[in-house]
Amino acid sequence: MSSETRTYPRRVQTEAGEIEFRLMAQADEAAVLAFAQKLPVHDLLFLPRNISEPKVLSAWVKEIERGAITSILAVQAGRVVGCGTLVRDPWSWSPHVGEIRNVVSSDVRGQGVGRALSQETFALALGAGLEKLVVQMTVDQSGAIAIFEGLGFKAEALLRDHVKDRDGRNHDIVVLGHNVAQVRAQLEAYGLPGAVQH
Repeated sequence: MSSETRTYPRRVQTEAGEIEFRLMAQADEAAVLAFAQKLPVHDLLFLPRNISEPKVLSAWVKEIERGAITSILAVQAGRVVGCGTLVRDPWSWSPHVGEIRNVVSSDVRGQGVGRALSQETFALALGAGLEKLVVQMTVDQSGAIAIFEGLGFKAEALLRDHVKDRDGRNHDIVVLGHNVAQVRAQLEAYGLPGAVQH
């Protein structure tokens, strides 16, 4: 696994225009809160906590400062339009596993911003030396599922009635996984060691 560190800010072109990726910091708290509070409630269901709540966002920033979470903001014209997060816990039984959490503003969906953010977060995870990556989302988020399947993720579990929305309705969550170490070993066996690069 490459240990190359990604540098920010980074700029990418999408159908929505130029997007800047940069690391989230405490100074971004108000801008991220404004972004999160405009998200449809359904988009928040696959996140373990409601990031549109100020106290949750403050705890998130503390986790970034502690090093347990790395978050990338997608910014366009000074406004946050997406956020990608890599969560890992080196003190758990799964220090080799990282979870990717992405959410994108509805006004830039279908314009390549989600795909670019997912690729950027995936590259960040590869650079972290993780052996396995997981993502989870509600089963109706077919666009997001397709993006991650395009990156090599495969469905591993369906968690029935796993989240409850504000109206009390239950929703299923699909868990997708990517065994980075296994894919890397297969590519090396075929003589393509550099194929899984970021």
